[in-house]
Amino acid sequence: MNDRVTKIRKAFKERFSGSPVVVRAPGRVNLIGEHTDYNDGYVLPVAINRDVLFAVRARADRMVDLYSLNFQARASFSLDQLEPDKEQSWSNYVRGVAQQLLREGLPLTGMEGVVEGNVPIASGLSSSAAMEVAALMAFQTLGGWEMDGAKAALLCQRAEHEFLGVRVGIMDQFISRLGKRDHALFIDCRTLEYEAIPLNARGYVLMIADSRQSRELAGSEYNVRRAQCEEAVTALQAGLPAIRALRDVTPALFLQQNWRLETVPGRRARHVVSEDDRVLRAVAALKGRRLEEFGALMNESHESLRFDYEVSSRELNVLVGAARQVEGCAGSRLTGAGFGGCTVSLVREEATGEFERHVRELYQRETGREPIFYTSAAEDGAGVVQE
Repeated sequence: MNDRVTKIRKAFKERFSGSPVVVRAPGRVNLIGEHTDYNDGYVLPVAINRDVLFAVRARADRMVDLYSLNFQARASFSLDQLEPDKEQSWSNYVRGVAQQLLREGLPLTGMEGVVEGNVPIASGLSSSAAMEVAALMAFQTLGGWEMDGAKAALLCQRAEHEFLGVRVGIMDQFISRLGKRDHALFIDCRTLEYEAIPLNARGYVLMIADSRQSRELAGSEYNVRRAQCEEAVTALQAGLPAIRALRDVTPALFLQQNWRLETVPGRRARHVVSEDDRVLRAVAALKGRRLEEFGALMNESHESLRFDYEVSSRELNVLVGAARQVEGCAGSRLTGAGFGGCTVSLVREEATGEFERHVRELYQRETGREPIFYTSAAEDGAGVVQE
């Protein structure tokens, strides 16, 4: 990251002169716990080594003047007139966060600066959450006030809901703000309680493979899956009147009551119920340093997403299948909403070269596409980049 920090500082001096403060917020990859968040369930993401950087300096007025190195574009707006910008849509994440901070009564100062990110856009690695959290860190650092990390994540989520009109869950903002190096973050999406879980994965790295397959179905099918889960809850409440969401249904209760469900909602519910159970078992496996068991749970998760939740694709299945053929790969699964995007695999460090070679070769042969690989450990969440 040092080269990127040097580059953004240089870009700031060329555009504004003087020395900025630099803040960062990372993207994320979810290790296990997919499509459980909107069912009040559990997730287990990590922050990755790709992030969004803001190099900023306070202004005496209420103007925000930003330049994006990625888009080679400028966006300027007043904190007293916050409206979406259709042309420079990247700036709407900053505007939305500013709006929410002002509603909290926080003293915001104008700022000028340069923005740069290397979280791939539209790949399922949460570039939007990284942008929101980095914007909040910029306003916080220049304003000299503090905000609890969980509250900051919720505020960024509201910004995306209300200013950008995207009904995201809480996982992405939570891990971007609260990630911890060498740890995953276990999040209860109902209570918002969270715990940093040591990965205990010395000798292993996370290999993220981008299928480069468009996720155009993800939005519409996401809404369909959500409705099917709600349908399942309504049907199950006939026998389990106390449940509020699928999170309240244990695997044993599901086996007793699933006769109440139509076939498709039943399969959707079976995924969510089993996935919540897998997350809990995955946390126990990590705490017990049982990485083989953890990898097996990743594999089970993918098969459940593939057959019960039906959010995988041929491309993702090829990537996962190729990964599992590599000796030294403990487990592999799709990550994110599905219908394209990325897979995540837990791989021994000495096997990463063979992993990339084999997966690339098989994927190209089967799909005609060239995958993109990212290697990461679990990184820290957002903060100020030290000099």
